[in-house]
This record gives sequence, structure tokens and C-alpha cells, in this order.
Amino acid sequence: MKLLITRPLPAAVIDAARTEFDVTVRNNDLPLSNDELRSALRDFDAVLPTLGDAFSADVFADVPTARCRILANFGVGYNHIDTVAAAKAGVVVTNTPGAVTDATADIALTLLLMSARRAAEGDRLVRSGQWTGWTPTQMLGLHATGKSVGIVGMGRIGQAIAKRCHFGFDMAVHYFNRSEKDLPFPATRHWELRDLAARVDILVVALPGGGNTRHLIGAEVFGAMPPHAHFINIARGEIVDEGALVQALKSGEIAGAGLDVYEHEPDVPDALRALDNVTLLPHLGTAALEVRTGMGLMSVANLVAFKRKEPLPNAV
Repeated sequence: MKLLITRPLPAAVIDAARTEFDVTVRNNDLPLSNDELRSALRDFDAVLPTLGDAFSADVFADVPTARCRILANFGVGYNHIDTVAAAKAGVVVTNTPGAVTDATADIALTLLLMSARRAAEGDRLVRSGQWTGWTPTQMLGLHATGKSVGIVGMGRIGQAIAKRCHFGFDMAVHYFNRSEKDLPFPATRHWELRDLAARVDILVVALPGGGNTRHLIGAEVFGAMPPHAHFINIARGEIVDEGALVQALKSGEIAGAGLDVYEHEPDVPDALRALDNVTLLPHLGTAALEVRTGMGLMSVANLVAFKRKEPLPNAV
């Protein structure tokens, strides 16, 4: 089977794939172009795509007799793939849940603490040479220990974030989710997102992207948050109305934000970059060698199972 890997991946992943497949590795870190998307379906039996490789309904429609039978996505989020169109075309889609959970939760806590304690702002102050020394009232932030956290989306990643907040920082956990969760720590479920936002000191988004969640977090949610509260997004950028977030940060409606993802990634609005009360990371959620290797090996495992006609470990 001919396999296309759409981005350079850790060597261990490439080596594992080559033991089972005739592998082509695309030596380019940008998403597949429109022409490349179509040739991927035409010219390969299997594709290992990732974030930004937009296999839309139009792409599938343009290749009605696709050679490709499986898209083994590198990553847990797969909103860049139209799974309905893929299924109609007879193309299986898999992803890599589990491999990303702890790393993504760690980044959420990194952003939570950086935003609450104004760490990025402090770093900029020191680097600028304008720091004049310690004073009792300098850069006072939010003390995170003992506060309340709201988790929007209590799946694997949401639960991992909540666990760290509860056991590590003695936070009261609140959450918004389609269903009640049986959790190994106290947590209060809220039926209304605005009610959750109004009750917590820190609001964290941990939802999958896609049409159902686009702009779920907007002006109404930010308006409900207390003015001392912080907003954290480690999920998908399009879940948040970025314009509304900028306005909430500018006006002091909320105290700060920590973002690892953006609505039109990699484009980040000038208005957002200009603000001191927001911490901006370049989508570092799973950026650790062992994590990215684990994700890649999980993708390869999905491909091998497909090749051998075995049950797929992570079909979506």
C-alpha cells in the first residue's frame, strides 16, 4: 500500500510506517494545497494527514473514484476532515485520542497560571530592561489556589484539566457538558453556559471543534464572567468569537486570557497581539517529542489494522 504522510514526523514514526507501507513523506510543514489534497486521494492508498489538511466535501466530490481508502489523522481533532463526505466516498477516518490528553491538559494549566499570575507580561517587562525591582504592589495577579474553575467540555482532556485543578490547586470544579459525568472528585454540572461562566474564576474550553461549537463562546459568555476572571482556550480557535474576546479584554470585562489556538490560525489579529492581558502560545498543546511520537505511532497502528482488515483502534 502506498502511504502519504503529509508533514515531517518524528523519525520513529516514519520508521514504523516504512516497515508496513511504501511511504512518501511530504517535506513541507504547510497544510496540503487544493491540488495536493486531490492528488492525495487519487494517488495513494492511505494518507496520514494532520491539522489544516482540509479534506472537505468539495475535495471528495472532485475525486469521485478515490484510490485512498483511509485518512489516519495525526491528532485527536479532525474537524478539518468532512467525515460525512469521507464516509460517502468509502474513506475511513481515524484519529489519536488518549495520546494527547495529558500534554494538552498540561498546556491548559500552563496558560491558566501564566494568565492568572501575569507571567508573560512579567517576562516582557524584564526583557525590556524597564523592571526597577520588587515592590509590594507590582503586577498583582489572581491567586489560583482555592479558586473555582469551569470546564467547557468534560471529555478526556476536560477531565484531565479538572483533575489537575482539583488535586493540584484545591480548586472547586464546575463544568458544562451534554451529559452528567461520574468523576473521581467533586464537580458541579451546569445546564447553562452563561451560568457556568458567572460562577467561576477561570473558564477553560476543552471542546472539539466543528460546526456545532463554532462561536459557542462569545460576547454573552464573556459578559457573564466576573471582571477578575480569566479565560483559557486549548481546544479549537473557531469555538471562540475572537472579536468578542478582544473587546472583553480591552474593556476590562474579563481580567485576562491564555490562548494556544486561534480562530484563523496561524493568523492572530493585531488587536489581540497588542494586548498585555493575554498570553499567546503557538499551538504547543502536544509539542513534546514523546507525545508527538506516540500520536504518530497511534496513527500507524490505525493504518496497520486497516491494512490487515482488523478492527480499527480509533475509528471516528
